[in-house]
Amino acid sequence: MKGLSSSDSPMSVKSRQVPKFGCAAVVFLLLGSAASHAQSSEKEAAAVVEVGGAFDRSLTAGQSSFGPTVAVEFTPIENWLELEAGLTPLFRRHSTEWSTDLLFKKPWTLSEKTEFMLGVGPEWIHTNAFGAKTNSVGFEVAPDFMFWPSKTHRFGWYLEPSYEYKFGTGHEHSLGITGGLLIAIP
Repeated sequence: MKGLSSSDSPMSVKSRQVPKFGCAAVVFLLLGSAASHAQSSEKEAAAVVEVGGAFDRSLTAGQSSFGPTVAVEFTPIENWLELEAGLTPLFRRHSTEWSTDLLFKKPWTLSEKTEFMLGVGPEWIHTNAFGAKTNSVGFEVAPDFMFWPSKTHRFGWYLEPSYEYKFGTGHEHSLGITGGLLIAIP
């Protein structure tokens, strides 16, 4: 083999490369475990589940809808960004609307038991009205108030008014409000 001395066999070259990779892997694992230990000592929830009810009033058509709502919220950047993905079916006479949204929220801690967030983001709306099915994309703005009875932030409640604009047929504008329980997932 060209370039290798007689003492360097292909097996000994590979064995020298493995410890370099092994050392890098050990350092990576140690840094990862130190970061996870730092996160666990803060006792921050991995995610928060929101379960509640929703009311929506179309400013364009003048009709009201009601239904349940569920969302999951997590914090990728502490004190700067929270992401919320939600699903809300709304019902009214001869009409059903399924709304899925992804909100990008900026959080502010008002006290140890109260938080405020301002969220904006896209939504997808599937509507079945009088047998006609339509899909549209929309935009939502939602201030979010979260109230935690204890400092541990395990259970609480929320109130989230919202404004949405649908880019589909009719360009519907609506105001809504959701509220319900907060459940922290450790």
